[in-house]
Amino acid sequence: MKHIYILFLVLFIGCNSSKDEKDNTLLFWSSNNRGEIEFTEYFVGQWNKKKETKVRFQPIPEGQSSEEVILASVVGKTTPDIYANMWQGSVEMYAKAGVLVPLDTLEGFTEFIKARCTKKVLKEITSSDGHIYQVPWKINPIMTIYNKRLMSDFGLSKLPSTYDEYFKAGEKIKADKNNDGYVDQWVGYTAVKVIWYERLMNFYPLYIAASDGGALIKDNKAAFNNEHAIGVFRFLQKLYQKEYYSKERLTAGQDRFITEDIFTKWIGPWEIRHVDKFKQRDDFEIAFYPVQVPKGHKGPVYTYSDPKNIVVFNTCKQPQKAWNFIKTLIDKEGDKKLLEITTQLPNRKNLEMDSIFKEYFESHPKMKTFAKQANYLKGVDNSEVIVEVFDIISQEYEACVVYNKKTPEKAIEDAEKAVNNLLKN
Repeated sequence: MKHIYILFLVLFIGCNSSKDEKDNTLLFWSSNNRGEIEFTEYFVGQWNKKKETKVRFQPIPEGQSSEEVILASVVGKTTPDIYANMWQGSVEMYAKAGVLVPLDTLEGFTEFIKARCTKKVLKEITSSDGHIYQVPWKINPIMTIYNKRLMSDFGLSKLPSTYDEYFKAGEKIKADKNNDGYVDQWVGYTAVKVIWYERLMNFYPLYIAASDGGALIKDNKAAFNNEHAIGVFRFLQKLYQKEYYSKERLTAGQDRFITEDIFTKWIGPWEIRHVDKFKQRDDFEIAFYPVQVPKGHKGPVYTYSDPKNIVVFNTCKQPQKAWNFIKTLIDKEGDKKLLEITTQLPNRKNLEMDSIFKEYFESHPKMKTFAKQANYLKGVDNSEVIVEVFDIISQEYEACVVYNKKTPEKAIEDAEKAVNNLLKN
């Protein structure tokens, strides 16, 4: 697989450096997201007014994906000093390749991170060698967005929070469109593409919710051949079998949620601004609630956190100064700016209760819903082949969920066998 092949290249050349020893400038890459560009420009400007060591900022160069651009930069020895859009699942691969600075060796890092993050997050970001190579920065919890017409137009007495309730909502919408001649309305939609990262928006948050934050990999073995994963596959498979979801790719052209042909979908807080910008009617109202769970589920509903973190590459000649700069981005004032500018949540404990964010959440009640959900999150398991794990699950997802070629039991069993074979190598 491509990621494994590139990893070997990284291991071979990872210890080399292309940075000039005399260079006193830190190169900082962010994502190409407009809000994050604005956020970073603000803090770089503040830093460069006061500090001798300057920061040169640029958004990550254009490419098919940011992950591929970072892989290419590592192989080509053109990495930035600081990168602030690293998917948590990629870190272990780079850590084992030896191309990242162990941040817990830097002065002040451990104390700062312990004060910022929960023990659960700290455990999640700790590498298999005991070091920490990533700064927990931001999260975008995956929740269910819904058009408020879902309740009134179809006579629902409560939000469809369980699989069974969701099926009933789907049946009502299907019956309504058949009676009225509307053939293009569905209870929800999620991507049918087989590519691995699409599972982060459907299978994975549902699996985390059903299993109360369960793992895909544990003790270097597949840990998902269980009732939770099988139940999620069956739930999603039935949505297509019953024609409550469309198998068509609805991503081209108009947003079908905006046009009110779809009543729910699984999404993060970035959707708030998207809907506000493109909605076609002033009275189009949305809200959010947790992803669906099996009947009888007890306790809070967990979901996928969609974490993006900050790393320092070992080509950086001033890692301590790099960390000193990063601290300004992620202190409480920095996190407040992140909320205000990007509508993304900082990965910080007690977020909902902290007084510094109170005014923001009072004036942004939809974001407060996500802040409450932030108490019940999971990222991804620490594995250098986690992308390949999701790729295997995606292959079985397509066969079972979308095309009904396998039972959920068989699909999950086959995925387990393939993942265990991968982990043996």
